[in-house]
Amino acid sequence: MTHETSLKKLNVWSLSLGCPKNRVDSERLLGSLGVPVNHVEHMGRADLVFINTCGFIDPAVRESVRAVLDAGQRLGSCKRKPLLVVGGCMVGRYGAEGLAEDLPEVDLWLPTAVLPLWPSMVADALGLPRPPESVPGGGRLLSTGPSYAWLKVGEGCRHNCAFCTIPSIRGGLKSLTAEHIVDEARALLGQGVRELALVAQDLTSWGADLGYKNGLPSLLEKLVGLEGLAWLRLLYLYPTGVNPELLQLIRDTGAPLLPYLDIPLQHAHPDVLSRMGRPFAGNPRRVLDTVRQILPQAALRTTFIVGYPGETEEHFESLCRFVEESAFQHVGVFAYYAEEGTLAATLPDQIPDEVKQWRRDTLMDIQADISERLLAAHVGSRMQVLVDAPHPEWPGLHSGRVWLQAPEVDGITYVSGPGVTPGALVECDIVENTEYDLTALA
Repeated sequence: MTHETSLKKLNVWSLSLGCPKNRVDSERLLGSLGVPVNHVEHMGRADLVFINTCGFIDPAVRESVRAVLDAGQRLGSCKRKPLLVVGGCMVGRYGAEGLAEDLPEVDLWLPTAVLPLWPSMVADALGLPRPPESVPGGGRLLSTGPSYAWLKVGEGCRHNCAFCTIPSIRGGLKSLTAEHIVDEARALLGQGVRELALVAQDLTSWGADLGYKNGLPSLLEKLVGLEGLAWLRLLYLYPTGVNPELLQLIRDTGAPLLPYLDIPLQHAHPDVLSRMGRPFAGNPRRVLDTVRQILPQAALRTTFIVGYPGETEEHFESLCRFVEESAFQHVGVFAYYAEEGTLAATLPDQIPDEVKQWRRDTLMDIQADISERLLAAHVGSRMQVLVDAPHPEWPGLHSGRVWLQAPEVDGITYVSGPGVTPGALVECDIVENTEYDLTALA
């Protein structure tokens, strides 16, 4: 099905579900089509409706299916139907052919296995000229505003955690070259972005497939001196890759490299970690001890899975004590889902859903108290706030973040006062806190 489209501009309605890595894929696609893109709020006014799906766990798949069905229903009454394109991890997991049978309203499917071909596939379907194979700076059409951008440094994963679908969806580790990453970073900073947040399935593996033994520090050294960069943030660090060399680099470099580390531990009890196929099964505290010895001021974020097959009450109580003692700045907690095709789904002793949900809520209650206590320690201090966006309801009030708050996944800082505009980095007095948020005055 080919749609003839005006070359002057392309009206697009888009939705990117799931993680920031998906958002980068969406931004690269829309910035690489070879024509100016105009975002529209109503699907019926679009030439292209693009939905980038998530397929990591069952609730994400169901959300993705609902989004596609909703789009198909809303577009069914359009006199001139836009091209409905669906890409991302749901397509990579289940395959375009199988999905097309159940979702015939979709005009074009974009599997993750052919990410570099997405722009040409969409251009062909729209009747546009074939775009260039590569666009300087990655061809990103930013959707995050002027304050920050995600910078994806690779695809896939070289680990085989028993619960995870990512290697089967995205394949093995495929690092982007340092040259490509630096070029894209320069292009993003050239658009006025102040913060770059590095993302990959495992940042610490970057370059292993390119012949680097410990590549991430060398990549960071190439990025920290880029003009216009105020903050450089690291997310998704595999525990075994958080080594003294990386921590010493963060400590010795200082700004713009933030002492913010997202280290997904997934659990704390050796029995559960062993069943998960995770590192440090014997002593999950080891990585935290190393971080706090070398980088005591670090803000630590982690994630845990509760209700994993075979997790007993004793295992869960051990996890709760670990969280209480470790005092993480940020914690995400997920109830386990038995995902088809994973080893974990075949394990005995699966946990009832109501037990998993209770454990999740219990652990989040514990973390809420810790978060409130840690944030209260900043009240009365002066901190830099990176301003993200105006508040939708309160004139003069903006949402922003201090250095220990990552975009989209952590709490926010409400800020007002002179010089507070999106993209500004403003010295502020921290005047109040809640469980997860701060209030600041410039």
